[in-house]
Amino acid sequence: MAIINEESGLDKYMDSAEEISEDKPILIDSFLEDAIEVDVDALCDGETVFIAGIMEHVEEAGIHSGDSACMLPPQTLSDKILSEIRSATQALALELNVKGLINIQFAIKDETLYILEVNPRASRTVPFVSKAIGLSIVKYATMIMTGKTIKELGLTKEIIPKLVNIKEAVLPFNKFPGVDTILGPEMRSTGEVMGIAASAGEAYVK
Repeated sequence: MAIINEESGLDKYMDSAEEISEDKPILIDSFLEDAIEVDVDALCDGETVFIAGIMEHVEEAGIHSGDSACMLPPQTLSDKILSEIRSATQALALELNVKGLINIQFAIKDETLYILEVNPRASRTVPFVSKAIGLSIVKYATMIMTGKTIKELGLTKEIIPKLVNIKEAVLPFNKFPGVDTILGPEMRSTGEVMGIAASAGEAYVK
């Protein structure tokens, strides 16, 4: 995977590609510069959707989500965008007939919402969200997969944390000298840490 900004870079990438064929095509996506990335973890029982957490990334879209710091609840997103995110999450989960967890990655550019990726499974952010909202998301997802409904589980309303929760990636550059420290679309982190405080700045410092 690579971010290419000019035609000469594309030529160089194509020259170094090991094999290109109908079985191994190259996928090219347009790149949104200066966009905000958002992760959403949600539960769905096929009829109802419970949004567990909407996380705003600190790094701009294009940095692998595993390497990005994120904030829960979001700190700079407008009510309009948050409403669109909730509506899109519900529509996607129901259309895919998800029974359990779903993770969706969005990008926001000039107040326009884009869908980057939809995964009908647990994501690496689930432990962070569970700690932030005080619910074991995996436990509830498991119960849904065995036939329980979201209504039966009492998940009637999205839980917005009163404090700001920050997830920051742990990067192993001190253990691997010579590794490129510029973050990009390939994940380099080996773990994560969490800070909680009344403000985003204080939580990030923690």
